[in-house]
Amino acid sequence: MTVGIVAEKSISFEKDLRLESGRILGPITLAYETYGTLNRERSNAILVAHAWTGSAHLAGRHSESEQKPGWWNEIVGPGKLLDTDRYFIICSNVIGSCFGSTGPASINPKTGKRYALSFPVITVRDMVCAQALLIDHLGIERLLAVMGGSMGGMQALEWATQFPERVASAVILATTPRPSAQAISLNAVARWAIFNDPTWKKGEYRKNPRDGLALARGIGHITFLSDESMTAKFGRRFSAKDGQFDFFGQFEVERYLSYNGYNFVDRFDTNSFLYLAKALDLYDVAWGYESLEDAFARVTAPIQFFAFTSDWLYPPAQTEEMVRTMEKLGKPVEYHLITSSYGHDAFLLEHETFTPMVREFLEKTRA
Repeated sequence: MTVGIVAEKSISFEKDLRLESGRILGPITLAYETYGTLNRERSNAILVAHAWTGSAHLAGRHSESEQKPGWWNEIVGPGKLLDTDRYFIICSNVIGSCFGSTGPASINPKTGKRYALSFPVITVRDMVCAQALLIDHLGIERLLAVMGGSMGGMQALEWATQFPERVASAVILATTPRPSAQAISLNAVARWAIFNDPTWKKGEYRKNPRDGLALARGIGHITFLSDESMTAKFGRRFSAKDGQFDFFGQFEVERYLSYNGYNFVDRFDTNSFLYLAKALDLYDVAWGYESLEDAFARVTAPIQFFAFTSDWLYPPAQTEEMVRTMEKLGKPVEYHLITSSYGHDAFLLEHETFTPMVREFLEKTRA
């Protein structure tokens, strides 16, 4: 069963948010969706945090004609992992994005124009502080769980470390305590692609810079996959439409990256892509603390970590560093290394590999 037709909601907060940079952002609008019913005790709420270019549209469809359901539709609904007969599921679009929450594409009320590059640099911690305003608005004192993969996992880490009294558990998939130099370098090349597109105009474009953003997305998309998955899907097959010795002839994998990149241009804002990439690069769960151990000393909730063997963007060793730190501190922690050929995107594509463990973990959690 599915959650059916769902409606996106939004809430605006007049209260200013002081960001990690020291800048002030306000007013703030957050787009969000909910699924299921909040119980009388308000103790069955699970917050699901989205990854880099995700949205609040976690499950269901906005209309009968919508082609694709929400991005994690397979695990949300009656009888599914996130059982809407039992849990109240919340997913909000982060600040800095372009799917209804305040970001660089939003209108700055002080100028009447788009923020563009006047939008302040934000961090994952800033995103979570904004989410806390939403949870307050919903009247929820303590979340049963926070769950997410990749940047969503970073948000779950921030909830567990910054708001320990408000989180009963956390499920964190394919996440790092801090991106490596290699991960940052790949985002840097993606940024160059956009900066060198003459239609970007230092963020003051009228239309999305197609070539720059498509190339940036192509670079990013490679990091989500693995050598094994790309070999299985494309191999060295040459496009049937091209002659092998045509100079502009393409391999199938080239055509795929081009298609994926240019499709992305039609649905995501370029400046939002840049701001969220910067937030990823800046992420460090130990920011403001003396060490990772110092940051995790604040955690009170049990955390369930998942890593995937073929994930080379945020490889298992990075998750295992966090697990060892939790164990050293005597904190409740559970770790599962999933054998997968799907790379970083395994947490989105192979939900069946972790569903039994997460289900059991949530069964044991009490708000």
